[in-house]
Amino acid sequence: MTKKLFTRLGISLALAVTMGAPAKAEVQDKTATIKGTRVQYVVVLPNNYDPNKAYPAVLAFPPGGQDLETVHSTVDHVWKTQAETRGYIVVEPAAPGGQMFFEGGDKIFPEFITKILSDYKITGGKLHIAGMSNGGLSAFLVASEYPQYAWSLTGFPGFLDDSTDAKLSALKGMCIAMYAGELDSGWPQEMAAQAKTLRAKGFPVFFAIEKGEPHVIETLRDAGAHRLFDQFEQARAGNCAKN
Repeated sequence: MTKKLFTRLGISLALAVTMGAPAKAEVQDKTATIKGTRVQYVVVLPNNYDPNKAYPAVLAFPPGGQDLETVHSTVDHVWKTQAETRGYIVVEPAAPGGQMFFEGGDKIFPEFITKILSDYKITGGKLHIAGMSNGGLSAFLVASEYPQYAWSLTGFPGFLDDSTDAKLSALKGMCIAMYAGELDSGWPQEMAAQAKTLRAKGFPVFFAIEKGEPHVIETLRDAGAHRLFDQFEQARAGNCAKN
């Protein structure tokens, strides 16, 4: 599959570009054993976190090889600042045993999700599921397998690779957002076609081509990450963004 050929090295170098000092949200490195498999993951807690209070939450998936280094990079440049300022919990796992989530690493679900819901008070018992590149493929896969846990689904870029009618139909009821870089190869066309299919089913889909952007979409990182959270807020309010 051509999507996977966006190399670990290439995406790691792209994500390593620093766009300013990171925010001071509380970031925790954690490890759990899920179904006999060791899982490393990072949790971002908002300022003044109160364990007795319910918070909205994001289950995020990393791009590239989906290793812990890439998890930390996306936490720093996509999730941390907005989680801090908007009062969100973000949980981002690394691929267990190096097995990418769309290549069998999804075996840790749904138990990993139920652990999140057990460890933290999550608003509505649902998550915003999101990911970049290989993380976007992972987000769509997990959301299609366990739709009962999803408020919304976001790929930047990302789409459902194994797009059987049953799996596409499982996305019913969640707000779907799909972003592709104008200069990317292959992904915009596949995503546009899938957005059209989902809309034909009557699902609310926001699809955007980010002008002048390559595969790693800089307009949705750092200061631009507020756009992702704006859509999370709309989804929680029952007002899916559409275009």
